[in-house]
Amino acid sequence: MPATRTGPAAALVLVTALAAFGLGPAATPAAAATVPVGSGSYSDTRPAGTSGPTTNTGAPVTPKVTPAAKDKPVPTNDWWSSLAFQRYGDNPYSTPMYGHPLTYQATAGGLDIGYPTAPAIVGEGRQYEYAHKRDLTLGLSGLNSPDTKADDWSDWTVTPYWSDGTRTLRTTIGHGLPFVYAKGSGGNAQITTAASPAVFADQGNVLGITVAGHHYALFAPTGSDWTVSGSTITAGLGAKDYFSLAVLPSTDALATYKKYAYSFVTGSRATWNYTGGTVQATYSLTTEAKEGTERGTLQALYRHQWLHTADPLTAYTYVSPRGTMKVREAASFTTSQKASAVLPALPKTSAVDQARLKGYLDQVANDPNPFKDYTDTYWTGKVLGQLAQLVPLADQIGETATRDKLIGLMKGKLQDWFTTGGGNEFSYDKDWKTLTGYPASYGSDTELNDHHFHYSYYVYAAAVVAQYDQAWAADSAWGGMVKTLVRDAANPSRTDTAFPFLRGFDVYAGHSWASGHQGFAAGNNQESSSESTNLSAGLVLWGSATGDNTLRDLGTYLLTTESEAIAQYWFDADEQVFPSSFGHDTAGMVWGSGAAYATWWTANPEEIHGINALPVTGGSLHLGGDKAAIRRNIAEMERENGGPAVEWRDILWEFQSFADPAAAKAKWDAGNTGYTPEQGESKAHTYHWLTTLDTLGAPDATVTGDIPSSAVFTKGTERTYAAHNYGATARTVTFSDGKTLAVPARSTATGTGTGGGDPDPDPDPDPEPPTGNTFRLRTGGVLTTATDGTAGSDTIASAGGANYDGTPHQPLVYEIRDVNGTLTPGAATAFRLQLDAGTTVGLGQQARISYDFTGDGTFDRAETYQYFATDPVTGWEEYAQSRGLKAATGSLGNLSGGTVRLEVWSAIGNGTSKLQTGTDKSVLVIPYS
Repeated sequence: MPATRTGPAAALVLVTALAAFGLGPAATPAAAATVPVGSGSYSDTRPAGTSGPTTNTGAPVTPKVTPAAKDKPVPTNDWWSSLAFQRYGDNPYSTPMYGHPLTYQATAGGLDIGYPTAPAIVGEGRQYEYAHKRDLTLGLSGLNSPDTKADDWSDWTVTPYWSDGTRTLRTTIGHGLPFVYAKGSGGNAQITTAASPAVFADQGNVLGITVAGHHYALFAPTGSDWTVSGSTITAGLGAKDYFSLAVLPSTDALATYKKYAYSFVTGSRATWNYTGGTVQATYSLTTEAKEGTERGTLQALYRHQWLHTADPLTAYTYVSPRGTMKVREAASFTTSQKASAVLPALPKTSAVDQARLKGYLDQVANDPNPFKDYTDTYWTGKVLGQLAQLVPLADQIGETATRDKLIGLMKGKLQDWFTTGGGNEFSYDKDWKTLTGYPASYGSDTELNDHHFHYSYYVYAAAVVAQYDQAWAADSAWGGMVKTLVRDAANPSRTDTAFPFLRGFDVYAGHSWASGHQGFAAGNNQESSSESTNLSAGLVLWGSATGDNTLRDLGTYLLTTESEAIAQYWFDADEQVFPSSFGHDTAGMVWGSGAAYATWWTANPEEIHGINALPVTGGSLHLGGDKAAIRRNIAEMERENGGPAVEWRDILWEFQSFADPAAAKAKWDAGNTGYTPEQGESKAHTYHWLTTLDTLGAPDATVTGDIPSSAVFTKGTERTYAAHNYGATARTVTFSDGKTLAVPARSTATGTGTGGGDPDPDPDPDPEPPTGNTFRLRTGGVLTTATDGTAGSDTIASAGGANYDGTPHQPLVYEIRDVNGTLTPGAATAFRLQLDAGTTVGLGQQARISYDFTGDGTFDRAETYQYFATDPVTGWEEYAQSRGLKAATGSLGNLSGGTVRLEVWSAIGNGTSKLQTGTDKSVLVIPYS
């Protein structure tokens, strides 16, 4: 469900989608009221009585950009959108903007800057936030600008602009940038602090100060000198026009940051590539050397990024609402992830009773009012999504008449919306460079909210139609309008002059934003992350069905990236993001400043937990990658709800099925008669979904196929491989575990093979893990299967400034002997260790697990894992096998009276740290039964 959020910003010329997708606009008659696109059309004027973007008082508003940017489409729904969208008429500057690690707010005198490091729990414990609080203001002496405009932007950076007629100031800020880069004229560089600064370094043109416990470095041109007078710090620029500022992770980082202070970031760009089941993405910054020749820089990676990069990182870290950010000393980095699985539907199984499924299908197909009199884009889209899920199911059981009737319903409604005139249409706003559906809802018109949510259903439904009717999906027919909606919501082109690049998706944050104006003290927000991934999955299916690999691969990149962001920032899958004081296992909404256990419209726990699962489709399979998080999620929902789900039981049954299909199916069996389906669901789909996963097992994200429309499921030790071939000829799909599957043209095929047991050997699921292969740490060097224990800690010796990466040095050793176990094929060692370096900077702890199969004193297998760089903030952090295997000797084999040993030591650093013992948070799970 969309939010009651807020809208966007832009400026350009009218276009038609008759031009090739991703290219600039085709010529359009100057006064055309209707713009033809294949068999469809959209209007270039809003329907009578409707509104476009407005201020909060209802006054029309146009993008707040400089003349230099007036012809550049504004990427509304971004982390900085309030610079360009003046939602509140009395604030011509901006609301707080959360770049991370820094926060910003434009004011008359320049840019307020903060670095929030302590979370606050607000809203009766339902929200945590690292709220923007000004440490200092970067500006020019005397600057008093009447407004702030957006002057330039790139994939995750933006340049605000101030001018008061005498002085001008431009700053470049962005996600992951510890620097603020400034160019000014008409006045001296000026930094005004919120409290008297403490100077810890004075090198003339380089000044180190501490404000509110945060360390900053100020950099003026060579030859100038910073002068401190109370809370005002100034430096003359002379003939130069540049200066910069950086937030430091520690005072001893000054020399490193000074190296890059004059290498000004001028732009940012993400590129991606999908090959054979893997998505690689590279995030690059362009720079300009203001002094010297240095062109490198420093950038802080979010958790969803550093978990998936092999590029070297420094020991520097920052606090953020998304957990620890880690610093890279380079202008680019690359991530690599297994692609998230997508299927047009779950495959056919004999467990589904065809007569029963037909009865459920008929309830929908024979509904005299299938669209429930809905008129707006969102609720119409919900019904389109419901119907789209049923088409493949009817096809599976040979009900072709029902299948075609459902397709006909979808075609009719899509074509109605894809044609101007009548009760509904899409209208293009040339000022904001956006396509809005009327009747609108949830601020999709006045605030430019939620376009990716609404249009996801249209793209997904169109993809299902295209699967069965390629002629309908041709650009010359109705495909052109589908692509026009895509251009509005998720345009892959940076050269399209009619729509911005990826309007709602923030490539660096790893997820979309819902508000078009970002006019909140907490920044931007997104509630229904699953409706965002619904668009990405729709792109995968549409691109596959129409042979458009650009859109297919875009969808795969977006879905794969956002799936990790959702796991970390909505579900706290690794329990490393939410502050311990938050007290919740899931977030209904993510904000720039934090997250909330809430929705926009209700405090009902069922909807808080369900809003990030619906709609459940073949594009939702990525949720099965974090089964322990799902178990915690469902358990919390039932605690908060006072029992199992009642209102959204179907959504939550399906959500539970990603981790525990049998339990979810049992709930369906017990309660499938007396409930009303959620508005986008149906009993037909829920029955098919739960029965199928109960038969095949949960999605197995550890194995991928070499086409996006493939998936794997595991039940016990058996894997089921599924793939849909959209091509006109048969093909063989190869999976990452070596399995091959022959798939006929335009068909889904399945096959089976032996898997590795639980595809998610998480050592701490809910309920409690089995005790046979899960060992807990006890002070004194003991590993034990016992679950009772007293919390404590052991001290890990310092590395003394040396490098012991890969070589144990004064390790803590934990051991258990006389272990018998049969190796589980395909499984691997898993562990999670709670570490704390206190406030010490630059430490890295490392683990090695060794197996002596017979207890004869010779270790037959040893696994050394990449070290874990702890942060200098007091509090436990989790080190797990997901850091990656650094080296291994020998092969795993069965244990007969064997010994298992865990060693933990400091690989780098100059200080001690602690390892938690006596709790279920520090455990080792061996791959044996």
